[in-house]
Amino acid sequence: MKNLSSFLDIIKKRRSIYVLGNKEEISQEKIEDIIKTVLKYVPTAFNSQSGRVLILWNSESKKFWQCVKEALQKIVPSDKFSITEAKVNSFANGFGTILFFEDMSVIKDLETKYPLYQENFKNWSLQANGMLQFAVWSALAEIDIGASLQHYNPLIDSVVAEMWHIPASWKLLAQMPFGHIEKAADEKTFLPLDERLKIYK
Repeated sequence: MKNLSSFLDIIKKRRSIYVLGNKEEISQEKIEDIIKTVLKYVPTAFNSQSGRVLILWNSESKKFWQCVKEALQKIVPSDKFSITEAKVNSFANGFGTILFFEDMSVIKDLETKYPLYQENFKNWSLQANGMLQFAVWSALAEIDIGASLQHYNPLIDSVVAEMWHIPASWKLLAQMPFGHIEKAADEKTFLPLDERLKIYK
């Protein structure tokens, strides 16, 4: 049961870390290898492999969060923008950002090939991408890298597509800033499991 215990410990360790730093104690190559492995092995419906990932390091990551700030500045009231700006700056202070996409051309192809399941493929792809996000997040936590999951799409979709030459079929789903853990997550509270789980024997 040792391996199971280790796996469950990793799940428990994963938390939303919002206060990030740029002290890189693990090489970029190591982190990229981890993300590549997760991307390769996380399951997808019909083995569609529709998930796509963009990794932005350092200045490219800061460029992304600057785009987010500029987009938000257009819609957030000026008297409240300082709070928003501080939050976005905390993400930019890390040393990287991962953008998660789904390739909608893959989904459309599946809908055409398997019309019986046509209505399910978009939901299945979202489920697969959620597993991808969770697996990457957990893997980063295991090597003591802080991260959180953010959703500034679709507000920034067109800017991201233009700036990083994203194929038109890639749909942005989430953003994950990551970096050195400057402040640990607060204590987590839990609902009683008997409100969330039913077991029949």
